[in-house]
Amino acid sequence: MARTTTLKGKPLDLEGPELKVGDAAPDAVLKKSLVDDFRISETKGKTRVFSVVPSLDTPVCAEQTRRFNKDLAAMANVTCYTISCDLPMAMNRFCGAEGIETGKVVPLSDHRDVAFGKAYGTLIPSLRIQCRAVFVVDAADKLRYVEYVPEVASHPNYEAILACLKSL
Repeated sequence: MARTTTLKGKPLDLEGPELKVGDAAPDAVLKKSLVDDFRISETKGKTRVFSVVPSLDTPVCAEQTRRFNKDLAAMANVTCYTISCDLPMAMNRFCGAEGIETGKVVPLSDHRDVAFGKAYGTLIPSLRIQCRAVFVVDAADKLRYVEYVPEVASHPNYEAILACLKSL
């Protein structure tokens, strides 16, 4: 059976596996800039939040990114990676304009190969964007929190994400 999400009530198919808590975090290569690659496996040994959004040019995605920037500021051992299919320049421009601390919230683009979306099951192939999802990965590279938000225009459960991070 195909996995789906909705966008304003319209069902959209998802590509890739549905990951679960306890699974190993898949590796993928994303873009930090047009020329600089970023490999997920290079972050092993740290607690990470993968905040997956359709586009930083939408209000819910922008708020999700601002919220993680604020909520994770006091968590010295946690880095958030905001992942979308936006171009790297657009993501970096957004972070600069919003005052996002890019050491705490790192923008990563999946625009070229959509490797992250395929590995994490967040790709909406018909639109070539990501669904909204959040993954918390511990230092041992295990998924400790997984949320595929059923409606792309809705927010994730920030309280549950923060509770998971505080338990690590």
